[in-house]
Amino acid sequence: MDIKTAFLNGDLHEDVYMDQPQGFKHKGQEHLVCKLKKSIYGLKKASRQWYLKFDEVMKKHNFIKNQVDQCVYLKMSGSNFIILVLYVNDILLASNNIDLLHESKHILFRNFDMKDLGEASYVIGIEITEIEPMGI
Repeated sequence: MDIKTAFLNGDLHEDVYMDQPQGFKHKGQEHLVCKLKKSIYGLKKASRQWYLKFDEVMKKHNFIKNQVDQCVYLKMSGSNFIILVLYVNDILLASNNIDLLHESKHILFRNFDMKDLGEASYVIGIEITEIEPMGI
């Protein structure tokens, strides 16, 4: 799964101002600045604000954050589970239940502009192979 324009999802919790972008300045108003409503690329805190927004959505939907790697989330439903791994703006999902997988994808699509890249075969340079019936 790929989150499009991930860093633009971050909420700002304090006022942030920037110079007007090139081409927006009008004669006599060059001194005006822009107040940001959301995070933008290039903002020092953009990646942190994106992560906090993502974490908020995961918690809201009962995903439990791993205490060792806080970009790994787990959701249990009886004996079924789904593991979600966030890497910048990419998400890897692994589950033993197709319904839980679809439900989790639906949550992600409802909250973020996403693209489903299909079944993973390579993630950060690591090849993923499924060996039936043993699993990954």
